[in-house]
Amino acid sequence: MKRIIFTEKAPAPIGPYNQAVLSGNTLYASGQIAINPASGEIITENINDETHQVMQNIAAILEAANMTFENVVKATIFIMDMNNFAAINTVYGSYFDEKTAPARETVQVACLPKNVNVEISIIAVQ
Repeated sequence: MKRIIFTEKAPAPIGPYNQAVLSGNTLYASGQIAINPASGEIITENINDETHQVMQNIAAILEAANMTFENVVKATIFIMDMNNFAAINTVYGSYFDEKTAPARETVQVACLPKNVNVEISIIAVQ
């Protein structure tokens, strides 16, 4: 059994996928980029603001599934430029308690949707 998770507080999917799928007690959230769900604007001028928007989109999806960042067990970060790693890591880290932070990998990629600089996906467990 799976349940589709959708919230208007996060960007609508831009392809044939859903924001997240809840299967049993596990939430699989699609990668989020820095689209402001209220305006549709893509935030890319500043890597800190861009990363905060990504994390706020993830927070909205977690909330729609009755979860928080405490439920996140795995994260994947895709970045265009590894030189932005420190800034992204600082913003990302501000959303987690370091002692209970999830497992994670960070990968530099050649290109991301809408030419953004960062995309993050998560898996969370109730």
